[in-house]
Parts: sequence; structure tokens; C-alpha cells
Amino acid sequence: MAIDVGAIVTVPPYAPFLDAVAAHPLVRGLRLNTVMPLRREPGEMERVLARLAATGKTVHIDLKGRQLRVVSAAVPPFTEVRVSHRLRVRTPAVAFFADGRERARVLAVDGDRLILEDGPRRFVGPGESVNIPCPSLRIEGTLTDTDRAYVAAAGAAGLHDFMLSFAEREADVAEVEALDPRARVTLKVESAAGLDLARRAGASLGRLMAARGDLYVELARPHRLAAALREIVARDPEAIVASRLFPTLAFAAAPAAQDVTDAAYLLEIGYRTFMLGDEVCLRPESALAALNLLEAIAADAPGPGARRLETAAAAAAGAAGA
Repeated sequence: MAIDVGAIVTVPPYAPFLDAVAAHPLVRGLRLNTVMPLRREPGEMERVLARLAATGKTVHIDLKGRQLRVVSAAVPPFTEVRVSHRLRVRTPAVAFFADGRERARVLAVDGDRLILEDGPRRFVGPGESVNIPCPSLRIEGTLTDTDRAYVAAAGAAGLHDFMLSFAEREADVAEVEALDPRARVTLKVESAAGLDLARRAGASLGRLMAARGDLYVELARPHRLAAALREIVARDPEAIVASRLFPTLAFAAAPAAQDVTDAAYLLEIGYRTFMLGDEVCLRPESALAALNLLEAIAADAPGPGARRLETAAAAAAGAAGA
């Protein structure tokens, strides 16, 4: 039996190739990353959401919640970065930029200002994410003003599917539901606290998503990501897996070996819905290449029945050898 695999594709709000990507047989839904800028015109959110909904696919609106993001440009040399929430953390602390590839030492926090000893030796632009994986971190508030505006615009467009970044408490989901009682919330597991929530609640609050990019950075030890991925899909067999999927295709025509084996492993441990992220979906060629690759890997993967036969055959061979 072939594995039934689906994909959610991140789409730029004004992508001219929207219909071509949405028509791919693997595509079950579209994700709008609300960090992507829109024209500043009245009703623009509603128009963009209506355009996505016209494809007939489920539109998932990705709310940023308590995710820390840069809100104003910082040019080196600099010692201050303003972020999207006021916060408290025991200092000194380490802050990570660029999906964990760059780090800086935080000497002090003043409201929404990170006072750095040093920093990435490059321009840091608005919208970039910041991770501070410290147990003492406390972020004030959950939904941003933009999040609230999107929930209102979605309701006006008849849309009710949301993804909630850094979901860590039951109250986080309740905050979305208070704005839209019909909301269907996907909880993005992106931190140790989010993993604890998944352990407590499973899928009772909404579908889970293993958002590997931030989760990898936030966990105390990188190798723990593998166990976290297995635990999330065990808690919710319908869980989505996302982030760092087929990154090579964003810059090259052919995938790297690890792109192929990564997807095959995720299928093997039980994931059936894959969400393609921003970089690989910025161009139609890379988005379609990623979808075609996922389809081919899934077609070659042994289904549950085949695995049972392999296990039985191995057991029989072992018994014969004994």
C-alpha cells in the first residue's frame, strides 16, 4: 500500500505562480507567513486572504505569537537590537540569529531592547527571528497587533485555520479562540516549553506541528531533536513536520543526499504532512521541485503493510537460523 502524503506550501502573498503550485496533487493547504509585508491599503489583508482561498486549498495563517523577531534594523557595529516583545531573562545570556548559525552575548535587557556585548557582523533586518534558549526567559504577551489584525481579517474572509508559533500554554490557544470561536489552531512546537505542552495535551488543543528550525535551536542539546520528533508524532499521528525541508533546492536544481534521507526518515517515523518553508517556496521552480521530490520519496517508501511483511520475514529468518 502506497503512503498517502500531503504538503502545505508557504506562499508569498503576491506570488504570480500561486495557481500552478496549488494545483500540484500533493498540496493540501497554503501557509501565509504573516511576517511577509503587504501593501498598506485598506482591506489589503482581506484581499490577499481571499486570493489564497480562491485556490480551493485550506489557508493556514501563521500567527507569530511570542516568537521573538527583530523590529528595527541594526547595522554593525551595534550593541542594541529591538525585538517584538518585552521580555525578561537572567543575563548574561546567549541569543541566536540566522537559525542558530550566529550568536551574540546579551549583557542586559531593557524592555524590548537587547543590549549586546557583540553581535552578528552584518546588517540585521526587521522580521529576523531571535532565539534565547534560557529557562529564565519570560516574554510579555502572546499575540501581536498584526496577529490580531489577521484573525479579524480571516474572520471577514470566512477563514478559521491558524498556526500559532511558540505555543507553550493552554492559554495561548484560548487567546486565539477568544478572538475567533471557530478557530482551528495548529500548535507549532518550537521550544522545550512547547514540547512539554504537547506531552500534556497531545492533540486535544489542536493539531501539532514539529517546527524543527526553532525547536532545534531551543533544545538544550541538538541530538534531542530526533527524540522530540518521534514524541510529537506519537502524541499526534496527524502532526505536521516543518522547517529545513529540502533546503538545497532553494539554491540548486538537484537535492543533496541528506535532503532525500531526511524526508525518508520523517516518513519512516510516521509523518504524513510536510510543510515547505519560505526559502524553497520563493520561486515556482524550487517549490515544484520540492513537491515532486517528496512525491517520489513517498512513492518509494514501504507502506505499513510492507514493513509488517519485512518484520515477519526477518523474524522467520532468525527462527530458521536458530
